[in-house]
Amino acid sequence: MTWKTLLLLPILAAQAAETRFVDAKAVVSAEWKGRATQTLADFEVQSLPKEAFTRFGGLASDKKAASGFFRVEKIGERWWMIDPDGGRFIFAGVCSLKPESKLAAKEPFERLFGSNEAWTAQTLNFLRAHGFNGCGGFSDVEVLRPAKAPMPYTVTLGLMGGFGRKIGVTHSEAGHTGYADDVIPVFEPGFAAFCAEQCRERLSAMKDDPWLIGVFSDNELPIKRDMLDRMLKRGGATQAEAEAFMAGKGAVTDDLRREFVQHVFDAYFRLTTQAIREVLPRHLCLGSRFHGPAKSVSGVWKAAGKWCDAISMNYYDHWSPQKNHLRQWHEWSGKPCLITEFYVKGMDSGMANTSGAGWVVKTQADRGAFYQNFTLGLLESKTCVGWHWFKYMDNDPTNTKTDASNRDSNKGILNARYVPYTPLLDAMRELNSRIHPLIQSLDAVK
Repeated sequence: MTWKTLLLLPILAAQAAETRFVDAKAVVSAEWKGRATQTLADFEVQSLPKEAFTRFGGLASDKKAASGFFRVEKIGERWWMIDPDGGRFIFAGVCSLKPESKLAAKEPFERLFGSNEAWTAQTLNFLRAHGFNGCGGFSDVEVLRPAKAPMPYTVTLGLMGGFGRKIGVTHSEAGHTGYADDVIPVFEPGFAAFCAEQCRERLSAMKDDPWLIGVFSDNELPIKRDMLDRMLKRGGATQAEAEAFMAGKGAVTDDLRREFVQHVFDAYFRLTTQAIREVLPRHLCLGSRFHGPAKSVSGVWKAAGKWCDAISMNYYDHWSPQKNHLRQWHEWSGKPCLITEFYVKGMDSGMANTSGAGWVVKTQADRGAFYQNFTLGLLESKTCVGWHWFKYMDNDPTNTKTDASNRDSNKGILNARYVPYTPLLDAMRELNSRIHPLIQSLDAVK
């Protein structure tokens, strides 16, 4: 039986699968509670062999128009990425792919790899063996790009973060950059020029690179519903813009606050996207990776949808993707989403797991069940073109210089000494190698 025959088989989701529960909790101090968890046990699908895919990782059969670069396309009711060869592509990636050669990882790095080049070759092969097809945010692009057998990758710029540091309005917060008064200085003089300069310096070498999927402009910018009130008190060009917005409108109302949030992010996405496309006119603009506060703020999705090709979301707080979130995000933006961070932490890792945003479970096998449950929910939505697990390697508890959210948590697919979490990775491979048959199965259900 060929892999093409496998795709033509009538595959249906099991109708009477027994509900599985996984003990989980939002934080270590909470009580365990069983969470309904969908896994591959609920489906009768077979994995596809490597020859079923293009060199970029898209499906080799039923190709769409090949543009030579990644793009997005809605086919029927489902959104896809289309790879440079025309293959339908769902972006199953891992964040923070970088060679770690300090502290706990130093000795095993030298013993296992010895050089960045060797690390890159072995790591990309390892990821492919587990069904991953791309490099997510915060990966070491300079180390990954020269690989003899490359893998699709992304670039994370940090345009607003860099500009904020330049003008002295940023500070460190757990997991992301903080801004004075939680206000992004998008209207301050020099932001557009800063974006243009950064994009020319950092992206020009990638202009003709088909392996570059696209660019993240920033990560987890503050989104405050009272942004208008804050900016009216901020001073400088920021306050002047808020006052101009309010001219002739009278008192501040909730409707005006919502309208102003969209106004601010429309300016942000317009300036950053224009700067990126001036250098990379044929690659995807993936926006600033949204996080928790963005889930229910329609204005930021409407603004992003106007300028971005796909909209990125770091998605925590929920054991399973919420159907209403995925539906609303698409209705507001008109664009597909890309889940750019999610993870769960295992208590059998030996780590305290007191930091970080992800759920806590008992075992690595439970982490694997979570991965299957979450990604199946994303595939069901038809509006999600991929996901990035956060992250490649566990935090090193001995590294006191790292971000406070990355001190002692089991986030990685490897521990801090390059030892794989095999039960987790087995479950990831099983899901990743069945993405296209699963989509066929899910789309067949009316």
